[in-house]
Amino acid sequence: MNWRQFLTPVTSIDANQARRYLADKQVDDVTILDVRQPMEYQAGHIPGAVLAPLPDLTDNLQRLDRTKPIMVYCASGGRSRMAAQLLSGQGFKDIINMAGGFNAWNSQAAFLGEEKGLALFNGVTSVENALAVAYSLEAGLKDFYESMAAKVADAPARHLFHQLSQIEVKHQDRILEQYAELTGQAVTREVFESRQVTNVLEGGLTTEEYANLLMPATDTLADIIELAMSIEAQALDLYLRASVKAQNEAGKKALIQIANEEKSHLARLGKLMEQTLKKEA
Repeated sequence: MNWRQFLTPVTSIDANQARRYLADKQVDDVTILDVRQPMEYQAGHIPGAVLAPLPDLTDNLQRLDRTKPIMVYCASGGRSRMAAQLLSGQGFKDIINMAGGFNAWNSQAAFLGEEKGLALFNGVTSVENALAVAYSLEAGLKDFYESMAAKVADAPARHLFHQLSQIEVKHQDRILEQYAELTGQAVTREVFESRQVTNVLEGGLTTEEYANLLMPATDTLADIIELAMSIEAQALDLYLRASVKAQNEAGKKALIQIANEEKSHLARLGKLMEQTLKKEA
C-alpha cells in the first residue's frame, strides 16, 4: 500500500517561484517557516524565517499566525512537505511547500541563531526605544562603509562605499520621519545620536564580528555590492526577529516598516549587481 495516498495534496513551488512569490509581498504578509535543525538554521537561512524544527513543530503552532500564508522549507524539500501536511491537518489553510529547500535557494540569506542580536532590543517597550536602536544600527553601518572607503585604493570602489554610506544616512533620516509619524512628535538628530549603541552594524554584530565572519573581499565592485547585500540581509533578518519579540504594537509596527525598507534596499542592490556584472562581463 502506498502511504502517500493518505496525504492531503500540498501546494509546492520551486526556489525561483518562491523568490518571485515573496518579491511583491510586504515582509509581514507571509510567514516563512524553517523546519530544519538549529545548527542548519544558524549556518544559513532565509531572512526573517521562523525556526520550528520538524520534531518540535507541534509545540510551536501557537507561534504561527493562522491568518497568513505560510511558506515552509527545509534543506531539500522532504521535511518541509511533511511539515506542510502536519500544518494542514492542524487546520492551517494557506500552506506552500518550497520544493528543493534551502539547498536550491540562491538568493540573499542570513546566518547565526534566532537570538543573535536580539539583546540590542532587550527592554524595547516603546516605539521610541525601537527606533533609537535602529538608528544606531544604521549609524554603525554608515561608519563601517566610510572606514572601508578609507582602506581601498581603487577610486570607483571608494566611490561606491561612499554611496552606500550615504544610503544609510537616508535610512537614518527616514527613521526620524517615522518617529514623528508614529508619535506625533518631532525629534532632532542630536537626541537620537545621544542614545546610540556604539560599534554595532545593522545585523546586530560588531564590526570585528563582521570582519571575522564575512572576511569581505573588496577587489571588485561586485564584491562590494555582495558585502552590502549580505549585511542588508542580516539587517532584514534581525528587524523581523526583533519585531516578533516586541512588547507593544507600535514598536512591532516600526520594526516591520524598517524591515520592509531593508527589503526594498536589497532589491535595489540586486539590480545594481546585475548592472555591474554586465559591465564587468
